[in-house]
Amino acid sequence: MILLNVGICFVLARLSSGVLAESDTTTFSKNVSSCPGYSLHSVEERKIGLVAQLSLAGPPCNAFGTDFENLTIQVTYETDSRLRVRIADSGNQQFTIPESVIARPPPPTTSFTESSDLVFNYESSPFSFWITRRSNPDATPLFDTRLSSLPQTPVDPVIAGDASTALNGFSLVFEEQYLELTSSLPLDTNIYGLGEVIASSGFRRNVASDGGSIQTLWARDAADPVDQNMYGNHPIYLEHRFNETTNEAQTHGVFQFSSSGADILLLTPPNASQSLVQYRMIGGIFDFYFFSGTSPHEVIEQYGALVGLPSWIPSWAFGFHLCRWGYISLNETMQQVQAMRAANVPLEVMWNDIDLYHAFRDFTSDPVSFPGDEMRAFIEQLASNNQHYIPILDAAVPHTTNATDVYDPYAKGHELGTFVKNPDGTEYIGQVWPGYTVFPDWFANNTQSWWTESLKNWSDGGVEYSGIWLDMNEISSFCQGSCGTGADLSNTTIPVLLPGDPGDVVTDYPECYDASLFGPSGNITVNGTLTCTISSTSSSLAKRGVGAGAEQGVNVNTGPPYAIHNGIGNLSINTLATNATHAGGFVELDVHNMWGLMEEKATHLALQQLQPGKRPVIIARSTFPSTGKWAGHWLGDNYSKWEYLYYNIQGILQFQIFQVPFVGADTCGFTGNTDEELCNRWMQLSAFAPFYRNHNQRGALSQEPYRWDSVANASRAAIATRYALLPYWTTLFANASLRGTPPVRALWYEFPTEPELFAVDKQFLVGGDVLVTPVLTPNVSTVEGYFPGRGQVTWRDFYTHAVVNATNGTATLSAPLGHINVHVRGGSALLLHAKPGYTTTETREGPFSVLVSLESTGNAFGTAYIDDGLTNPPAESRQLTFSATPGQLHISSIGNFSIEQKLQQLTILGVDTKPNTVSVSGSNAATFQFEPELQKLVISNVSIDLNHENSVSW
Repeated sequence: MILLNVGICFVLARLSSGVLAESDTTTFSKNVSSCPGYSLHSVEERKIGLVAQLSLAGPPCNAFGTDFENLTIQVTYETDSRLRVRIADSGNQQFTIPESVIARPPPPTTSFTESSDLVFNYESSPFSFWITRRSNPDATPLFDTRLSSLPQTPVDPVIAGDASTALNGFSLVFEEQYLELTSSLPLDTNIYGLGEVIASSGFRRNVASDGGSIQTLWARDAADPVDQNMYGNHPIYLEHRFNETTNEAQTHGVFQFSSSGADILLLTPPNASQSLVQYRMIGGIFDFYFFSGTSPHEVIEQYGALVGLPSWIPSWAFGFHLCRWGYISLNETMQQVQAMRAANVPLEVMWNDIDLYHAFRDFTSDPVSFPGDEMRAFIEQLASNNQHYIPILDAAVPHTTNATDVYDPYAKGHELGTFVKNPDGTEYIGQVWPGYTVFPDWFANNTQSWWTESLKNWSDGGVEYSGIWLDMNEISSFCQGSCGTGADLSNTTIPVLLPGDPGDVVTDYPECYDASLFGPSGNITVNGTLTCTISSTSSSLAKRGVGAGAEQGVNVNTGPPYAIHNGIGNLSINTLATNATHAGGFVELDVHNMWGLMEEKATHLALQQLQPGKRPVIIARSTFPSTGKWAGHWLGDNYSKWEYLYYNIQGILQFQIFQVPFVGADTCGFTGNTDEELCNRWMQLSAFAPFYRNHNQRGALSQEPYRWDSVANASRAAIATRYALLPYWTTLFANASLRGTPPVRALWYEFPTEPELFAVDKQFLVGGDVLVTPVLTPNVSTVEGYFPGRGQVTWRDFYTHAVVNATNGTATLSAPLGHINVHVRGGSALLLHAKPGYTTTETREGPFSVLVSLESTGNAFGTAYIDDGLTNPPAESRQLTFSATPGQLHISSIGNFSIEQKLQQLTILGVDTKPNTVSVSGSNAATFQFEPELQKLVISNVSIDLNHENSVSW
């Protein structure tokens, strides 16, 4: 009955939006081979581009819906580096993303048609278009939909076992429930982005003929599956092209601005001379933005200028965070803070999961285990120690049924009409942790004020948060359809088993531990023998097939006739049904992918109102273009497995492209039981991720970093390095907020003409100057690393300052347990905190040092951005520039922020000979040391005021 209701209401919703009535009676062919494409006419050239009409070029094919006969194409040269191509139905019946959700830049007032490096070219009949560079018009187009540029059809299924990857035609298809457009790509080109995904191919997407990739866009609560759709959706990719003949490299970007569910196929047909990208949308319009680059940094910056630059991050958020689902009381939470302090492992932010709640209800704390007054006292104690507190906030709000059940968030929201509805106007009722629930409707007029008031009341009740953790916002529901309709709503039984409870006990040993050999201890060693029995190259996870959207027996009547490859099948499973209705008449089918973004925006605006002048800290699970303007992201419910330690890196790199740079994984793994070695390595790696949090599931082994001596030691060392680098981190994130520059980078971003780096994702760069080479496998004490530059760049060990001797660009590095390899690029100058403290506040109160790594020319350069780390937006700031030439370092200082701490020490690496004298701003330095074997000059006991220009010579 529910499935039938959803299907009927889906058709009614489509009828009410103006789609032709035939759409529910036509027998769709589900084959695009007879689709005629469109012809272009009525071209109107404009100062900023062109507008033209497209008419169906033959009988409609009605492949997966009813063809629109008339389309309008608008081409706008928005800047010198951004070109927009918008293809929509002429009647504007299809859903488009409202400006109220994501504001776009206004139309240009200046003409860029002659100055843009991007050029729109077209053929009228059949209509096709291609994008070239003005600077290189004869090169392979950046995007090319011409039939002559694509393989001959039909093509048998490119991915074995997935009939949907048969290619029957490449004409433009534009139907109310199905849009298709295909572009040729260079053979097996370098594609990055298109997410969120854990791709078995790695950060570089698989475009090859041995499989290819299908990126499905449908937000889904799924515990970090491989090669499936998951929490967020980002239809943007970078393509990097390298010309071996000319040794030139260029990167461009393509963004399809739509919230529609979709499949984006990256395929290479057998024996084809080209690859292709194909967009299959189940609604909306085509709204492409092309970014010219030409460097990857520039593409990402240009994308940020469109969707919004990342929010300012307070300095304290770069500290170490600790959480667990399973801290069942305030006392246990406090014990973790005390234990971390006793072990001298720095802790900046304490978190609570849903254990905090009363009956799993949002905006509450349990009166017995987390009483409000005691929560307030605890949080105030944290604050007195320069620490912070962040609680969870789930997406679903419990539905109450009688007057004796006093729960203001539901009562007030019900009164104001702030919840998603069924098509008949009744409240849509799903089922989540508290039982039957309703879901905020961000399109409703009163939802923002209701949400803000609920957050205020929560804080006033004792939960005085410093930030908010938004979970389950895909949106997640444990049942299918509006399952509360006609149900006993007074039943508040948790609809699923909780980990750790009978029936779902987390009893598995850590991934590579064999209890039959070593007994029940689970220790890293037994009698001196390592207990991890998997090889360093094996994988315990199988790659998922891509045919989930077409599984036998899956009922797709609740959605469009084309079944996108949703990992769980039906689009309404484990989320809101596609016919759930929002204010303004929007249906879930069209706006589903934006729910998380809209919650993040509402929460950010609420925190700005409730905590004026402070930088909001929001960590969210479901993301969409422009999320970074409002929130950061953690990489979801990962697994306590070595493979996920590696996946951590590609996730961080993806979200730099997506302009959500404040990102990190659940350190040591969330699901299952970690072990000492894995947690040791993971605590080190995450110290170089933007967001650094240890978190695991209820019922699993405790994994706080103080639990094992070796992990505590590794954590102290890694966190000390992280805190020393805080000025570098805050500078990188200031550049992200000001310009969209990615803080964490793939190696090829900095070295785009070195093809050996194009697929490297087991190392990464923090900024352009710090290279991180983590251990990602068990039972090893060395690690292989690339050292880019092909011998023309000097790399020095961050700790020892020794130069790396790489052979053919690689080196084997010593990596005993507890040590992570970090190297500094020659030619860099880094401002550091000289004395890392227990918290970021204590660290920032201490003196500075500078590390200069000279290149062979004797030159180096670096910048540092300094502000109070709190004010939103920054009221005062100071920009420092460090510029080294042979024998001299010049420090310039511009801005209105007053830096109280002095520069205490300078370390100059790459000094050929011992200097006779060292001068600091014209005066001889009292103390300096020279280590000839390291070419290292250390100038100590200085007190340089960074509010003024200074110079150091030797």
